[in-house]
Amino acid sequence: MTFSIEEQKQYSRHLMLEEIAEEGQLKLKNARVLVIGAGGLGCPVLQSIAAAGVGTIGIIDDDKVEQSNLQRQWLFTYQDIGNYKVEVAADRLRGLNPYIHFETYTERLTPLNAMALFTNYDIIVDGSDNFPTRYLVNDAAVLAGKPLVFASIFKFEGQVAVFNYKNGPSYRCLFPTPPEAHTMPSCSEIGVFSVLPSLIGALQANEILKIICGIGDVLSGKLLTLNALSLEQCVFRFIKNEANSITELAKDYGEFCGLPTDLADISLEVLKETKDTYMLLDVRTQEERDGFHIGGIHIPLDALSNRFKEIKTTKEIVVYCKSGLRSKKAIHLLQGLGIENGLINLKGGCF
Repeated sequence: MTFSIEEQKQYSRHLMLEEIAEEGQLKLKNARVLVIGAGGLGCPVLQSIAAAGVGTIGIIDDDKVEQSNLQRQWLFTYQDIGNYKVEVAADRLRGLNPYIHFETYTERLTPLNAMALFTNYDIIVDGSDNFPTRYLVNDAAVLAGKPLVFASIFKFEGQVAVFNYKNGPSYRCLFPTPPEAHTMPSCSEIGVFSVLPSLIGALQANEILKIICGIGDVLSGKLLTLNALSLEQCVFRFIKNEANSITELAKDYGEFCGLPTDLADISLEVLKETKDTYMLLDVRTQEERDGFHIGGIHIPLDALSNRFKEIKTTKEIVVYCKSGLRSKKAIHLLQGLGIENGLINLKGGCF
């Protein structure tokens, strides 16, 4: 037996299964899986693959725990608010399974770090919540030759698929072009059913374990959809499109997804020194505003098109959010509404 007595106890129910047994459990132990995002999807994926015994788990996410996360991100507690998600998740999962190893990255995935990260893992798992990251993850996975286990959630519905499995279809074969900018709201803008991420994340984890152990029918060339209200499931088939082949990463996936890139920006450090020069516009949610803000007028992004006339344009306007993504969307929206000059993005957002 390759496993210690304690590991045999830990994995006894797997070892009993003929389809997994010692050989399959050893494959799990030797596997390296990178999970992108430790949020709604990442939490159940991480819990499932850690419990199953995946030997090395990488987690990349630059977010910190917020109170609004607790409704669906069940790895975290109220006491974790303000701490990096990847660090909290790794610490908690070490308590679940002390026989595996975690590699944590408190940074954002970018075209500059994606390839170096992906080459160190066997399977890539996309738990992101925005289109620029999804296209980046897909392209990097294709270039690195790694299977990508994908999922997405929206209100009460979720999707799961496996891309680039044994050179199979990729995300771009199913979605060759992103939706028009600002047409798909995020969970922070429209909400999500509390149990949905765990349902979909469990299906993602199922695909990960099947790939590693070499069992079952992998969701390659297939998109599974689930409605949490009706529990109706559908599987749509699609084929590889060679016209969507990937040869290199884009320099800016925000630009590819129609988000403005040629924006004036300012760092938080510089803003603090010159704050009186600008008017500030906070486009985060009310909960985010209540937890922390750096001043200025508050108009959530989803209300901006109706309330933009409240903004005074006597000074240059620094628009800010948590990460810099929603503020870019806000600037693009304001430009379309006729406020074209004096808009500055707070680079990297604020916490």
